[in-house]
Amino acid sequence: METFKLKIVDSSRVFFDGECQCLTIPYIDGGEMAFLARHENCVVPIEAGEMKIKSEDGSVIDAFVGDGFLEFLDNEATIVCSSAQRPDEIDLDRAEKSKAHYEEVLRQHHSNIEYADYKAGLARAMERIKIKNKYK
Repeated sequence: METFKLKIVDSSRVFFDGECQCLTIPYIDGGEMAFLARHENCVVPIEAGEMKIKSEDGSVIDAFVGDGFLEFLDNEATIVCSSAQRPDEIDLDRAEKSKAHYEEVLRQHHSNIEYADYKAGLARAMERIKIKNKYK
């Protein structure tokens, strides 16, 4: 199967840099978007959720990816995101505490901007918990 170059950079490191056969990312409104070699050039937003990378050798890397964007240009994909973690890198206790915190602050009255920020934080925590539990 044909491959394409993929580089994933989060806020603190290069998460992945190599060839891959297929990439599936979370897309707006809970959907997914898949990329294969020779995909048309585009820039798309990424929502926090589960990402799958089918590497050059056919192995699959499952991971959490935070909000960001993907640029696909001339058979090279670059993702810039807030965070990217393999399931074994996710601290389940921390994610559960974060979820409880955001649930509590959402019960209080906030401005629309604060509400959206807290809701996004809750969504990220819940995605981490889901991915960690799925790949235990």
